[in-house]
Amino acid sequence: MRSVGLVLHPLRNCSEAVTAVLDWAARRDAEVLGVQDEVGRLDREVISVKAEELGRRSDLIVSLGGDGTMLRAMRLADRQRAPVLGVNVGKLGFLAEVDVPELPGALSAIDAQHFTIEPRLAIDADLGSQVVTAFNDVALVRVPGHRTAVVAVHVDGRPFIGYAGDAVIVATATGSTAYSFSAGGPIVNPEVEALLVTPASPHSAHNRGVVLSLRDTLSLAVLPTSGRLAVEVDGRVAGHAAPGEHIGIRPRPAAVHVVRLGLTTFYERVRRKLRLTDSAEILAGRPDTTEWPDTTGRPAVPGGP
Repeated sequence: MRSVGLVLHPLRNCSEAVTAVLDWAARRDAEVLGVQDEVGRLDREVISVKAEELGRRSDLIVSLGGDGTMLRAMRLADRQRAPVLGVNVGKLGFLAEVDVPELPGALSAIDAQHFTIEPRLAIDADLGSQVVTAFNDVALVRVPGHRTAVVAVHVDGRPFIGYAGDAVIVATATGSTAYSFSAGGPIVNPEVEALLVTPASPHSAHNRGVVLSLRDTLSLAVLPTSGRLAVEVDGRVAGHAAPGEHIGIRPRPAAVHVVRLGLTTFYERVRRKLRLTDSAEILAGRPDTTEWPDTTGRPAVPGGP
């Protein structure tokens, strides 16, 4: 490990986590890199680099923040060799692998090669003359004060289903627990390579989403009866789409890699961080406990299977 890149939450105090990384790097004579706009917040010396250089020059990128910071770190690591370790310094931190108190142990595990690398899918979307990339989702969203979002989903060049509503979301499995989930989409393990198309507040009896293979060719057509739509990429407005425009969606497997330490499973994190609860009928049958019996030999996980 010759170099480590740091990506910091823009507002939260990351000093404890930064100190852990810097001390670890010093013991290994590894250089620590930071984005130019962020290194001024650090009390200790970090090599300043341009954002577009961070992924290329790092052997590991450590994201210190919440899910937004993790997504930014993934964008910086896109098409580069450096995997990303997510450290939750935010609130939910769903995409993070560890919390700050666990960081020294996580770095030691990396030293001992007790980790795995998990590939993550990206979505490239054609927006006019530019191509935008998302790791969670691309969404066509109704602009307040404008008409409903009326969007046709084309698969392999043919119309498949049309939605009218507040938004149409195309998500990766990584993004299945974000906007797509809040719109009623399924929870999908990030290891599944698929695209999820989910309507938000659809104005029809048909309100079901669609799961597409990566071999399917997907495009979204803004129909003539639609209002002007905002195109959100991982929650940020990247542009707008008017009636008559088409947006091509291309999946890109293994665009980035994240560090997994195996401390918890994806399903345990989902149950805990999204606070999933069971059916009232099930809870009524076990009023004195919120634990399922565990069949793996591990300690029972509160509130989870």
